[in-house]
Amino acid sequence: MGSYPTNITKIFLSAGEASGDLHGSYLVRAIKAKNPHASITCLGGPMLAGSGAELLLDNRDLAVVGLFEVLRHCKVIFKAWQKIKDHLSRERPQVIVLIDFPDFNLLLARFARTIGCRVFYYIAPQVWAWRSGRVRTLKRLVDDAAVILPFEPAFYERHGMKVDFVGHPLLDVLEELPGDGPGAPAKRLRGRSQWLVGLLPGSRNSEIRSLLPILLETARIIHRHLPEVSFLLPMAPTLERWRVEEHLLGCALPVRIVEGDTYAAMRVCNLILTASGTATLEAAIVGTPMIVIYRVSNLTYYAGRHLIRVNFVALPNLIAGRSIVPELLQRDARPAKIAAKALDLLLHPDRLEKQREELARIRKQLGSAGVANRVAELVLERAGAPILHG
Repeated sequence: MGSYPTNITKIFLSAGEASGDLHGSYLVRAIKAKNPHASITCLGGPMLAGSGAELLLDNRDLAVVGLFEVLRHCKVIFKAWQKIKDHLSRERPQVIVLIDFPDFNLLLARFARTIGCRVFYYIAPQVWAWRSGRVRTLKRLVDDAAVILPFEPAFYERHGMKVDFVGHPLLDVLEELPGDGPGAPAKRLRGRSQWLVGLLPGSRNSEIRSLLPILLETARIIHRHLPEVSFLLPMAPTLERWRVEEHLLGCALPVRIVEGDTYAAMRVCNLILTASGTATLEAAIVGTPMIVIYRVSNLTYYAGRHLIRVNFVALPNLIAGRSIVPELLQRDARPAKIAAKALDLLLHPDRLEKQREELARIRKQLGSAGVANRVAELVLERAGAPILHG
């Protein structure tokens, strides 16, 4: 167990997006349970703020996607960067924990090197998917990395970098979900609807602007063919409700916004129409069939398409190594095409069931719950801090 540290262990955690805020909050609670004296500051969101970490900067100001979207927000990003640099130079934490968000976090890793801070990357960048040259940057700037997808250790090993596979952190989150009893959130959300379709446009304001109108037009087409269908719109905690509601003004569709019960909403749906990203794996773990869509600006798309080195964008397809969920991207992400695919699945339950079986196989490959505890032990070890409680 060890004795109490003479100096308080200082940790800085950088989580720039909603998923990082969620997984970072679990990690902070696990660290605090093992070493209550650890001082943790962060770039994060409401979940990290509520987990025992001190919020230095709110990540909702940085939640942009794509090169040209980043350029439009450069002033905000620069101010955030300066504030974090000043904080790290003053506090000199024993370890800096980076969670995903690679473009910003790799800059942070480079700065951490200059002030002698150890860098631990949790949920390492998807260098196996695109811009694979960044693996050399990771080797140079990162002391330790914890990866969450089953094929990642072999990729890093081929590039001479040892990493720890800890399992996917969503397994911790979803293990805490309430069951399906009569009063469970999922039961309440279902109501009397014969079909429920989830609309998940993403966790960034830019995604709400570009993808929610597409999903709502898709919903209109589906409702026209299946009047018994209702829609749930789980809202990411990084979003402000009014930004979503303004798209629903004058909308005659049966769409219900769901706050705080995202996974219950996913579980109860017959089908999910989701932006590419973490939500695809969340749906896979819950076991709900999905159609994956995405669209960015043409400039961002053409700038990035030559850098991508994988055949799929949806994580379930990447893990399976083949197409098990439909992907409708860029020009294919049109309401008529998405609706046609959705109706085909809804009206053929055997096809929905086949996808559920495939998703169950994906879940088995993702490890076991207890991910935050495993990562907390690694972080405290790297920080040279004792584990005071098991």
